[in-house]
Amino acid sequence: MTPPTMTEAPPSDAPTAGATPALSVRNLTTRFHTQDGTVHAVNGVSFDLSDGEVLGVVGESGSGKSVTMMSLLRLIPSPPGDIAAGEAVFGGEDLLAMDLDDLRAVRGGKVGFIFQDPMTSLNPVVTVGRQIVESLEVHDPGSKKAMWARALELLQLVGIPAAEDRLRCYPHELSGGMRQRVMIAIALACNPQVLVADEPTTALDVTIQAQILELVKELRSKLGMAVIWITHDLGVVAGLVDRVLVMYGGQIVEDAPVAELYAQPRHPYAHGLLASLPSANSRGTRLVNILGQPPDLRSEPDSCSFAPRCPHAFDRCHSENPVLTDVGGRSVACWLDDGRGLGAEGADWGEPVGGASAEGEDA
Repeated sequence: MTPPTMTEAPPSDAPTAGATPALSVRNLTTRFHTQDGTVHAVNGVSFDLSDGEVLGVVGESGSGKSVTMMSLLRLIPSPPGDIAAGEAVFGGEDLLAMDLDDLRAVRGGKVGFIFQDPMTSLNPVVTVGRQIVESLEVHDPGSKKAMWARALELLQLVGIPAAEDRLRCYPHELSGGMRQRVMIAIALACNPQVLVADEPTTALDVTIQAQILELVKELRSKLGMAVIWITHDLGVVAGLVDRVLVMYGGQIVEDAPVAELYAQPRHPYAHGLLASLPSANSRGTRLVNILGQPPDLRSEPDSCSFAPRCPHAFDRCHSENPVLTDVGGRSVACWLDDGRGLGAEGADWGEPVGGASAEGEDA
């Protein structure tokens, strides 16, 4: 099945190739030590983020998207969380080895983070204006009048109507869309170099979602910041990001420019994700169902994690774990890839393979 075509061209102001990365991550490895065993949540993740780039991170639930990004700022609970290896170089310093006091200056200052659920991330007994000012007091202190003026400016920047009145509101007095805009305002308070957005539109209706996406595009253009956008929604990815990381089983299985990924995905999992989406070309055709279950991360991967669900798997896939390899300007972790990719020829997703269950759920 041919994957769906893009509905919108990627941003035209993509960063220049070869520029010095704003963030460089190498071999990030995160574990959770639980009563049921050690969960290998992130397994050797490496990527670069350029200045001004919008990077999409996609994959089904449990693939390691959020844990990867939270690990960069050491936001995972410890215990049970443990960043076992890796480095994350930002501004010439390794965030994973940085003194905790110095790291606090980076969190919310140089790197902003928009969490999934604003209702649980915002303090319910503190006004939204005060919560914005708190961030400024920590990272960019000034006079009380100047900080409150900045808070008002931020609410206006993110498009909240009657912003001066909203400064005095508590989170429960705002709609879901407004709460999410407040979260964005807090993340932007100190003009971060990098903004991490962890599924910020998941709980919003499509109208508000579209407004938030347009807002992020505008802010990226105005402020020149880099953005990491974590999402399940491949439609959002098509119109927002420059490059995509596809994650599965705590690993990156494909790293590609967004237009190239949509035109011809090279990893079978990426192909399956795209082919499971409805499109104008799929009318009257059954959508792909990726059969089987995600891997049990209590075992460290010693073979391809996707092999039990992959219609192309062969012996080597079940005995050796592929590493990301450059193939024609993108990176793919697949023993099958010979440079042609899977986008043109399609894939047979009709029968479970390698022990996958026919009762498996959709990705």
